[in-house]
Amino acid sequence: MDSTHRKKDLLKIIEAVMWTIVLPIYYSTSRRKYTCYSTQNESWIKEWCYSSYMVAVAFYLIRNAVNMVLFFVPAVGKYIETSNSRLCTILSWWAQPRLYVGRGMQESQLSVMKYTLFWMLLLMSKFAFSYTFEIKPLISPTRQIMAIGVKNYDWHELFPKVKSNAGAIAAIWSPIILIYFMDTQIWYSVYCSVFGGVYGILHHLGEIRTQGMLKSKFDTLPSAFTDCLIPPEPKDKEGITMWLCNPECLKDLENKKGGVLKFAIMWNQIISSFRDEDLISNREMDLMKMPVSSELISNRVRWPVFLLANKLSTALTIARDHHLGKHENLLKRIRKDRYMQMVVTECYESLKYILDILVVGDLERRIVSGVFDEIEESIVKSSLITDLRMEKLPDLHAKCTDLITLLVEGVEHCHYKVVKTLQDIFELVTNDLFKNGSRTLNELHDYLQQEGTTSEYFSHLNPELFASKHSIHFPLPDRGTLMEKIKRFHLLLTVKDRAIYIPSNIEARRRISFFATSLFMNMPKAPKVRNMLSFSVLTPHYMEEVKFSKQELHSSKQGVSICFYMQKIFPDEWENFIERLGSENLDDTNEDSSTNEEDLRDWASFRGQTLSRTVRGMMYYRKALKLQAFLDMAEDDDILQNCDAIDRANDTLSAQLDALVDMKFTHVVSCQIYGSQKTSGDPQAQDILELMIRYPSLRVAYVEEKEVVADRVAERAPKVYSSILVKAVNGFDQEIYRIKLPGQPNIGEGKPENQNHSIIFTRGEALQAIDMNQDNYLEEALKMRNLLQEFSRAQRRAPPTILGMRENIFTGSVSSLAWFMSYQETSFVTIGQRLLANPLRVRFHYGHPDVFDRIFHLTRGGISKASKTINLSEDVFAGFNTTLRRGYVTYHEYMQVGKGRDVGLNQISKFEAKVANGNSEQTLSRDIYRLGRRFDFFRMLSLYFTTIGFYFNSLISVIGVYVFLYGQLYLVLSGLHRALLLEAKVKNVKSLETALASQSFIQLGLLTGLPMVIEIGLERGFLNALKDFVLMQLQLAAVFFTFSYGTKAHYYGRTILHGGAKYRPTGRKVVIFHSSFSENYRLYSRSHFVKGFELLILLIVYDLFRRSYQSSMAYLLITYAIWFMSMTWLFGPFLFNPSGFDWGKIVDDWKDWNKWVKQQGGIGIPPDKSWQSWWVEEQGHLRHCGITSRLIELLLSLRFFLYQYGRDFPPSQDSERGKTISKRDSSLGLSIIQSFPFSRRFSHDCNAITHLSPFPKGSHRMLPCISSDRLGIDIG
Repeated sequence: MDSTHRKKDLLKIIEAVMWTIVLPIYYSTSRRKYTCYSTQNESWIKEWCYSSYMVAVAFYLIRNAVNMVLFFVPAVGKYIETSNSRLCTILSWWAQPRLYVGRGMQESQLSVMKYTLFWMLLLMSKFAFSYTFEIKPLISPTRQIMAIGVKNYDWHELFPKVKSNAGAIAAIWSPIILIYFMDTQIWYSVYCSVFGGVYGILHHLGEIRTQGMLKSKFDTLPSAFTDCLIPPEPKDKEGITMWLCNPECLKDLENKKGGVLKFAIMWNQIISSFRDEDLISNREMDLMKMPVSSELISNRVRWPVFLLANKLSTALTIARDHHLGKHENLLKRIRKDRYMQMVVTECYESLKYILDILVVGDLERRIVSGVFDEIEESIVKSSLITDLRMEKLPDLHAKCTDLITLLVEGVEHCHYKVVKTLQDIFELVTNDLFKNGSRTLNELHDYLQQEGTTSEYFSHLNPELFASKHSIHFPLPDRGTLMEKIKRFHLLLTVKDRAIYIPSNIEARRRISFFATSLFMNMPKAPKVRNMLSFSVLTPHYMEEVKFSKQELHSSKQGVSICFYMQKIFPDEWENFIERLGSENLDDTNEDSSTNEEDLRDWASFRGQTLSRTVRGMMYYRKALKLQAFLDMAEDDDILQNCDAIDRANDTLSAQLDALVDMKFTHVVSCQIYGSQKTSGDPQAQDILELMIRYPSLRVAYVEEKEVVADRVAERAPKVYSSILVKAVNGFDQEIYRIKLPGQPNIGEGKPENQNHSIIFTRGEALQAIDMNQDNYLEEALKMRNLLQEFSRAQRRAPPTILGMRENIFTGSVSSLAWFMSYQETSFVTIGQRLLANPLRVRFHYGHPDVFDRIFHLTRGGISKASKTINLSEDVFAGFNTTLRRGYVTYHEYMQVGKGRDVGLNQISKFEAKVANGNSEQTLSRDIYRLGRRFDFFRMLSLYFTTIGFYFNSLISVIGVYVFLYGQLYLVLSGLHRALLLEAKVKNVKSLETALASQSFIQLGLLTGLPMVIEIGLERGFLNALKDFVLMQLQLAAVFFTFSYGTKAHYYGRTILHGGAKYRPTGRKVVIFHSSFSENYRLYSRSHFVKGFELLILLIVYDLFRRSYQSSMAYLLITYAIWFMSMTWLFGPFLFNPSGFDWGKIVDDWKDWNKWVKQQGGIGIPPDKSWQSWWVEEQGHLRHCGITSRLIELLLSLRFFLYQYGRDFPPSQDSERGKTISKRDSSLGLSIIQSFPFSRRFSHDCNAITHLSPFPKGSHRMLPCISSDRLGIDIG
């Protein structure tokens, strides 16, 4: 401690001593010395008086008054903290600790007003509710309880010296007080849902929720696309034209100038990526693509077929039914639907265009031209209905369909069929379609007479017409544009599907809807690729799956292989995959085909949580930038000629684009043990190398460990560590950079250390942190330029330092638990973070895929802290670090990436345990302390309830359940409960019902359920949200959330009390295997099973003692949630265990359990082999914790004394009843104990406790021993 710090502490002590002396002195004299003044004006203040004590208090409160002024004017406080002037330096020296962080964190005036208003409304609602339903209903019962004398009890008081029934009052008030402080979290959830929903609506979230809405707004997408994703053209330097013209006209002109063409190019690339990912079939790809032609330059758009599907058949039906009406009415009905008008026009023009190419004979061309001239003349004269038989149009439609089908097939031996179809069409048109006959026949008659042909010969259609080899050009030339037009015309004629059913894949629909919605959100203008900020993507990888191996795919130890499981949960994508391979049935992809096998490995890996899926997704950035760079450089004509340049490898233009993109984007995968994997021949090393070969711009960083030769023989060979960056060259990895490290880099937490050693290899101004179980999409990668512009957007005085993005959880379809987890996570990463960023201003870094200001963070400690244990949740500390250093974190919902979550109960529980441990370490960290100390009051509330407060309140909620049950147990065992019912007439206390209802709100997962319903309602419609919520409940979502609630509370409390937070690897494979009972017991014994048994026994004992004088209905109404909790904690793991009720698995589990329990432990025996070894490891926290933690653990265990005391000393006036209940209780306890084969060591411990017990002989029961040792609640 330096001298200035000592001086400040000394001055503060002197100040405190001075006020300690001055305030009492002035207070003692304040009653005798008053100075009063009379007011001259008539008012309610006739006379005001003050004393010296009031003056002293006023001076004492000046500091608080100054703080209040600085709160309402944050700019002044920020200036004082950041200014270098002498006065400001002195004030900062006095008011703040000597730290270089935590200064100048004040928000703007508007932001302060917004989050202050939020918390004022929330707190007013909370206080009003708590007073009305929790505090006020307790006042009258408390007075009645205090009025009952000890003489009215039918059993002696446990604390006879305490007056006014303090024990009963404490038993009733304690859970109310706990819930009073906890239920603010519930109110935060409610207000988060309301404010987050309103904010989402204002920012156009859910603008396009369904395929029907997409269809209705599809024609507005090109203009929205141009506004957002096409760099604006430079302004006219002359200026006068831009000034005189109407801005909306200029916007239309800009849209017409290639905007639709560029939209069509990008839209087709997106649809092609869907096909490459097997989300859609070939047919759906053809239906969804837009034709690219020179017509788009003139803004003549041909929309995708899926928008026009079924419109032609509808138009034909209207025309057929309208054959007696007027031409104008028919035209009006068709024009009413713009898509119907477009499809009718396009079909007519396409048929005319195709026949013009197909028919090449002079006579035949004259016939075709004459027919079209007659039809167009009728259209001009508005006499189409008068001249034509409209009911014959469906027959013409059928014949045209047959003709186009033959043209699409293009088989030469079908020449005769084409001729026959053309003859049928000509006969149908000339003889049946025209009411008065076709003039074309008369004209041909005159033509043939001139050529010398008799009229009798042409009185009917010549059967040889179109039959000559020189009459038609078939097969048609295989030109790309021609065949595309023919295929599109064929689809327009044949497709009957409605647009709302295309595409059929749910994931493809979601991605299209979100992309279309994001175009209407507020995002910065996109710069050209050469002007955008460069960025890197960093992905840490350790031992996770790179690709599923052949053995893993086909292994079926539990009866189901991964490949089979994937086929069942992704059936449509499997069929699309088979179609892409060119196979006709599923059996074609056999294991003998190496090519198909590799494709199968890729297909399955791209649907799991693998590194290959992540790399493929991140490489969409490169593909998107290459496409955008091409569109930036090329003119409209060049785009039409070279639109496939991005797919060509050996091309000058493609090479230029690659060079530009490589300067803007880099992807570094930090495979920490890649070097050792290569040395050991691990197959994962080969898979990583194959990824580098497939994606040449991918870079892999790893740590190399080498032993160098020692100078002396006796010396130990030292190890040298190096960070190495490699790339793929000619099928091998080639070293690019090597950096020698000062020592072992992995001394802290593994993941942040992995990031820290490889961050030096990243480039650019921005850095995106991506986990290895994430994914990306081409349509989202197109918006990366816009997102990076947020760093340059002038929203505040300082630019943002972390850009938050939303995530889409793609594992929701794997299992019901994964579905629950995905919805819970979705509500946090959308509506939750939306509120954190604005208005609360407390969003931090919650993991990937945030984008960092790379320069800012490299000079301020990096993107993650790696200290062992305390930084277990390393991600959030990057946000703390940024905020403490005057950084600014934002959140943007117009862009998203995919994210995988754990899919099995054991995986989820380990993940929840890790997060709970991390939050407990955050609670003890100095970062939280500094933020809480430097934030104002309302922003501090935001910090608390959005970080550690959720877990602390979950713990308080669980403790509240125990306090309630032990309080009620004390009341019924002591006889107070009966006295209150019979003498004080105190029935069910409404406050207890309210408190337990509040507790069950958290227990059943409604804290995340309400925001989840609001968010799904915004994005997909509230009817769908309600359906999903009901379906989740039917699939036991309440059981899952109650079980997870116990996991959070247990691990958070244990780490707070004893420490010991550690990383728990969960594994990210598809969970299709059965977990044994012994595995479940090891994982859930202390966290769920023992607590569930304790709650169950307490509920049964409470019910037995109060049954003689109270109805069961009132008891169930109060304790239903606790019954549900105990049952869930006991049986939840078995309900969600695959094959959990298979009798063969149950028998195997029983044998494995017996073997595990009976196995003697010792040195070298792992916990999964012996109960004794597991027990020693499980109780390790008690051996390493401090004396304070042990004392708290001891005090918590004393709660069993209340149960033992009440059960062994029955009421004096009803001793027989008490003894009967006590015997029944003992039998219950013994039956529970005997149902489990506990080890010999445990029995010896119980016997020792029994002999040392202070209770009278004969009063001992086995149950208290079990309770104190095996069924104990440790808040850990």
